[in-house]
Amino acid sequence: MDILGWSLVVILFVVGMAGAIYPILPGALAIYGAFFVYGFFFSFSPFNWVFWTIQTLIVVVLFIADYAVSAWGVKRFGGSRASVVGSTIGLIIGPFVIPAFGLIIGPFAGAVIGELFVGTGFVQSLKVGFGSLVGLLTSVVVKVILQAAMIVLFIFWIL
Repeated sequence: MDILGWSLVVILFVVGMAGAIYPILPGALAIYGAFFVYGFFFSFSPFNWVFWTIQTLIVVVLFIADYAVSAWGVKRFGGSRASVVGSTIGLIIGPFVIPAFGLIIGPFAGAVIGELFVGTGFVQSLKVGFGSLVGLLTSVVVKVILQAAMIVLFIFWIL
């Protein structure tokens, strides 16, 4: 049973970290779920209210930062609400349409199309598309750091 428990915890950690890059995967929620798997298989006793408060705050920050940092990239380069929406749609659909490069092309194309839709010039729309990539990459870095912090905190807490 120990092997199964640890295997599930590690799988959830891997899925969580992959979710920092691939938006369809649950990301932080998978890592958070790993704590419950550990508790069910082993014990919840190492986790006190401080652990749960810190981990929950990190998850909340991750959800807010995920949208805010991406939107910041678009807005920083002069984008409108339409480009933020287009970038988000492109981020979700892109990997399915173009499996290898959709994660990069999707948000870029979505932001450009969103800007063109509201009447922005082509050059400015390309600039906003670039901003969506800056926001996406910044968001990925923030998610990787915070999700890694969740895992490290878990390891320190159980030791």
